[in-house]
Amino acid sequence: MPLDPSFIGRTYPPTEPYEVGREKIREFAVSIGDANPVYTDPEAAKALGYPDVIAPPTFPFVLSYRAAGQVVGDPELGLDFSRVVHGDQRFVYTRPVRAGDRLTVTIVIDAIKSLAGNEVLTVRGELHEASGEHVVTSFMTLVARAAEETGE
Repeated sequence: MPLDPSFIGRTYPPTEPYEVGREKIREFAVSIGDANPVYTDPEAAKALGYPDVIAPPTFPFVLSYRAAGQVVGDPELGLDFSRVVHGDQRFVYTRPVRAGDRLTVTIVIDAIKSLAGNEVLTVRGELHEASGEHVVTSFMTLVARAAEETGE
């Protein structure tokens, strides 16, 4: 069943604040194999003008994916997550994510379209610091694959 395009523009409540810690940043950098010292050494970060270590550019995926669970779990939308694959991800930064940030994510459905029998859903996550400062916008494309016909 096709997703209802009237959901375009639907905004979900902001998540609870997530406190970005140095150790979480370090763990993420290690997991993606990025040895840049700005992610693990406060002095290296300060030498580049940051108040503390910063996160790798893809770190916000952790938060935006978790927040997108509101979309996936929305029974009114009717998205069959068992058929979903992650199609694309991109970020538009105002500034880097830093250790000590307390980030909330507000999720918005930006687009719904059918393509070759698949449903393509674009979800935008606006990440703000607890002070209200915008940090980064995440764009995630989810593809709900078409159900396979059995031919019987």
